[in-house]
Amino acid sequence: MSNKATLEIDGKKYEFPLIVGTENEVAIDVKSLRSATGGVITIDPGYKNTGSCESAITFLDGEKGILRYRGYSIEELAEKADFLEVAYLLIFGELPTQDELDKFHSDIKSHSVVDDDIKKILEAFPKSAHPMGVLSSLTSALTAFNPTSVDVDSEEEMYNAIVRILGKFPVLVAWTMRKKHGMPLEYGDDSLGYVENVLKMMFKSPNGDYEQNPILVNALDKLLILHADHEQNCSTSTVRIAGSSHAGLFVSLASGISALWGPLHGGANQAVLEMLEAIKEDDGDTKKYMAKAKDKEDPFRLMGFGHRVYKNFDPRAKIIKVAADEVLSQLGVEDPILDIAKGLEKEALEDSYFVDRKLYPNVDFYSGIIYRAMGIPVEMFTVMFALGRLPGWIAQWKEMRTKKEPIGRPRQLYIGETYREFKTIKNR
Repeated sequence: MSNKATLEIDGKKYEFPLIVGTENEVAIDVKSLRSATGGVITIDPGYKNTGSCESAITFLDGEKGILRYRGYSIEELAEKADFLEVAYLLIFGELPTQDELDKFHSDIKSHSVVDDDIKKILEAFPKSAHPMGVLSSLTSALTAFNPTSVDVDSEEEMYNAIVRILGKFPVLVAWTMRKKHGMPLEYGDDSLGYVENVLKMMFKSPNGDYEQNPILVNALDKLLILHADHEQNCSTSTVRIAGSSHAGLFVSLASGISALWGPLHGGANQAVLEMLEAIKEDDGDTKKYMAKAKDKEDPFRLMGFGHRVYKNFDPRAKIIKVAADEVLSQLGVEDPILDIAKGLEKEALEDSYFVDRKLYPNVDFYSGIIYRAMGIPVEMFTVMFALGRLPGWIAQWKEMRTKKEPIGRPRQLYIGETYREFKTIKNR
């Protein structure tokens, strides 16, 4: 294959270098296009064919259903590693030794106390506030209590900023839920693991002990791993472009949380449960809704099936389906919503319409089921997604800043009015 691409405009040819990634992906380097051609740009709404960066963090092949973090398959990581190991891998590039992991966890715990004034900010929100809005605001507010900017050339400063946010973020997640439900704000327990601490902070009753359930710990651990990074998606790209202006880590993360909030992104698992609730209110007739999903004239959309990136199957869904089955079996939850979900899953996996089109249940479908069974309210689903995605956002921000990438500044194709002479108000 040639190492150049040729573009012809008005009979004149321009050559641009080809860049080949380690997985043999090919990109045309068009950064000199505008200057070489005297103003021509590319246009790509949604950036579906535009690579915004070169990254060594996550490899995704949607056609083959492959997802790898730093070269390790998502299947192996979900089976053999825990969330904190995966977080370390994403952020620092290698799996930690036991000593490195122990220090990492210890340093995170040492930063798990949030300034008490953050409680005042939280108290100012009404109970009706959506948890994602609250989480974004509190994450941004952390900047006020850590005002010095991070020297990205200092490994020590970068490390301290990373363990600080990893320590405080689960507290904000738990407080966001407890505030919503009028429960006193809890801190964690230094004797517990990272994921165990999250569950205890979220669910501990003020007048009783909290007993860990290993099935739930395992399921949440896997969910967080599966959501830890996913290449240049909407929220990750938002974190990188915010950080490209040299905005700090915390406020860049807050921008990512806001992007994640949308129903087309992190809100998809919430949309699944809202769909299931609607089916329940309509007598729970799953066959009726499967027929509606197949009817091109019907506006109904079956949420949680298929994926805009994975054209075959979502590798994360295969992993988390096992955890979902374990959770439902172990907890013995009797819930008509979950019964409807299992009915939809069964029909979709057996219906030739869905099988032929590879519209399999995706990770959002199963994560919503697990969170529902665990007792996590639907408005918290996207918050849990943010907790899982935190290491990926940090890794992407760190990579972008340490590589000294330029500020993000997309171009546009103007289609508005040409020059018009101004008219005074009496002549309009």
